[in-house]
Amino acid sequence: MTKKLASRYVDSNIDNLQYRIAAVRGKENSCPARRPRMNLDGEPGTIPPGKILSQADRPMFFSFDGLDGSGKTTQMTLFCQWLRDQGREVVTCRDPGSTELGERIRDLLLNHHDLPISRRAEMLLYMAARAQLVDELISPALAAGKTVVSDRYLLANVVYQAHAGGLDPNEVWQVGQLATGGLLPALTFVLDLPAEAAAARLLRPLDRMENQGDGFRRRLRAGYLHEAARHPDRILLIDGAQSVEAISAQIRAAALAGPLAGR
Repeated sequence: MTKKLASRYVDSNIDNLQYRIAAVRGKENSCPARRPRMNLDGEPGTIPPGKILSQADRPMFFSFDGLDGSGKTTQMTLFCQWLRDQGREVVTCRDPGSTELGERIRDLLLNHHDLPISRRAEMLLYMAARAQLVDELISPALAAGKTVVSDRYLLANVVYQAHAGGLDPNEVWQVGQLATGGLLPALTFVLDLPAEAAAARLLRPLDRMENQGDGFRRRLRAGYLHEAARHPDRILLIDGAQSVEAISAQIRAAALAGPLAGR
């Protein structure tokens, strides 16, 4: 296949992906604007010459998000097992974390309740951990044709530090573009629950971010709803009050209709 034909093939798949995701949401008559072609490092461009991947080996990047207590960790575990059952090599990670630097920043942000950290400093610490995660783990895995599934990613930074924390969401997205080199998940699954219902499920000591009150949690939920409405092509909102089985089936159906269509 020539480079020119490979470029057209990627364009066609991206267009099909968006129409299929729109159909899953019952919006068959509206299609999101075309996204730029992505190379193996997640940056706009075409597939590098001589690196045409088979359908089974094409890299995919997913993330899970939502309030703590929404069930995202359970659903991420089930989804990863399903992907492996389909013959995919899956790499999982958590954000912040999964690298030595990321785990140290995670400990600083979540476990040091007595340490004053401004929202802007907090946001930048999350970005630093994510930049290391992309460079050390996510980009190499995608370049090797693996499927990456992350427990939280840039969306969480936008929701926690901007919508709930008072920073400007657009500015946080822009900083995130720099920190990640423009690499975003093909699809983010957001498990949605009312703040009070999610908090009631947390039967353990709260970390520093969880321990910021009911008002903060309500702003978090509002932030997730806002961003899902703003980016329907890549953020799928799922009712977290459904059964584990029903949620899992909805996630698999969305993946098959979108990023995994025909793979």
